[in-house]
Amino acid sequence: MRIFVPGRLCLFGEHSDWAGEYRSVNPLLEKGYTLIVGTNQGIYADVLPNPTELIIRTSINDGRVYEPLRLPMESNTLKCIAAEGGFFSYAAGTAYQILTHYDVGGLEVDNYLTDLPIQKGLSSSAAFCVLIARAFNRLYDLKMTIRSEMEFAYLGERTTPSLCGRMDQACAYGNRPILMIFDGEEIDLLSLQVSEDLFLVIVDLGGSKNTQEILHKLNQCYPFAINPIQQNVQKYFGYISSEITQAAVEAIQRADAQLLGALMTKAQTEFDRHVIPACPEQLTAKKLHLLLDHEPLKPYIFGGKGVGSQGDGTAQLIAKNQESQRKAIEIIERDFPQMQALQLTISRLPTPMIDLAEDKKQYGDVC
Repeated sequence: MRIFVPGRLCLFGEHSDWAGEYRSVNPLLEKGYTLIVGTNQGIYADVLPNPTELIIRTSINDGRVYEPLRLPMESNTLKCIAAEGGFFSYAAGTAYQILTHYDVGGLEVDNYLTDLPIQKGLSSSAAFCVLIARAFNRLYDLKMTIRSEMEFAYLGERTTPSLCGRMDQACAYGNRPILMIFDGEEIDLLSLQVSEDLFLVIVDLGGSKNTQEILHKLNQCYPFAINPIQQNVQKYFGYISSEITQAAVEAIQRADAQLLGALMTKAQTEFDRHVIPACPEQLTAKKLHLLLDHEPLKPYIFGGKGVGSQGDGTAQLIAKNQESQRKAIEIIERDFPQMQALQLTISRLPTPMIDLAEDKKQYGDVC
């Protein structure tokens, strides 16, 4: 069986997934709102059942060569490998969670192609967890919904040292734009209709960042702020981010690229003001701001911002049209040869706005 799972681009509302979960401890915090979309790039794999082992062969674009992983389908072994961290920990953690809840054998996963940038804020780890959960679901006929696959992928990644929130695994829903609302342990999802195609550019900045350090520093600001820096972090991930994200929902349904660009620029400005002081070593992001301030790009884009946990990982730009998208990529390749620019088109879909909260059957296999 062949499976493809895309990456996940957080258009607006980064970090508000885990921040909103803290409402279960501190109800004075705001709900978290995130607007996400699947990428055109992702992880491709052929999968087979195996009676006793988890076998992973991988091909990823981070320049490193990985020997195949072979692990017995034994809970203590899987849990220990997951706790060690590293690339294979995500597969081990997800397999551990599946094995804990279902009577299953193992998997053989041949990840023959990955065209999704790794560790760049596009949820490559979450996509791999979803791939493993989906492989178990389909090969062993576990009858899980997409929402359940997403949940097991989340539990699998949290078995590793990762401090991810629940937003990342929404790549399970494919390429459609989705609004996610986080209120303590409750999550609501809304699928959004786009009236016209929108043209974005995803830019691998060719830098580096430590996502775990970012998450560690920002989580220290919750659930109760004890100094002005922590208060500003809660302020941004609270009402500032929620207002911007909800305005973006209206803009994306109208395919108002100009408004989306202005909102991206506003979001980045407010993020810099309120959040950078909590983790300046990772969030100052010189390469990100060098790109966003690059004058030759201005005629072709309406705005842009950092992606994922922010930092010098990935940026997103919204182009004025398809030709401007192509031109922006040319400029980036010419002026920033260390960066890699990818197209992302959010396509108009013929379906109306749908409430995904019950994970209705008509969605089928969207990935």
